[in-house]
Amino acid sequence: MHLNLVGAFESFGARPSNRLRGLSAIAADGALVLNCSSPYFGHPSRGVLRYEDKLSREATRPKDMTLLGQHLSLARDGTLPVRLVVMSQADAKKAGKSPGFHVRPDLIGKVVKFDGDHYIIDFTRLELPPQVAGRRK
Repeated sequence: MHLNLVGAFESFGARPSNRLRGLSAIAADGALVLNCSSPYFGHPSRGVLRYEDKLSREATRPKDMTLLGQHLSLARDGTLPVRLVVMSQADAKKAGKSPGFHVRPDLIGKVVKFDGDHYIIDFTRLELPPQVAGRRK
C-alpha cells in the first residue's frame, strides 16, 4: 500500500517536521522513524537489510539534515529502535506523480554507525509470535 509521507510516518506514531520532505521523526513510543531511499539499501549478510547514507549528500536541505543528525544521535546513544519508511520515487517518476511511500512494520532497525555524517542502520525482521491459522471470532 502506497501512502503519502505523513500517512507513512503516522503509521508508526510519528509526524515528520516537513510534510513533503521530512527525513525523520521520533515516534510516541520513542522509536526513530526514518525516511529511506531505495538506492542506499544493501544486504551485508543473510537476514540483514542495511541502509547506508551520508548527511552531507543532501547539502541543499540543511534544516532537514540537522534534524536527522540529532535523531540519529539520539537513536545511537539511547539504542532506540528504528522504524522504516521507504520512498518509492522510481514508480512515481514513471507515472508522473509525486513519490509514494510504504512502511515495513515487519523490520526493526538499529543504528550501528553514526559519526556525525556517515550512518549505517541494520534492519532485521521482527520475531512475531506464531499465529493460529484459521482462528476467527
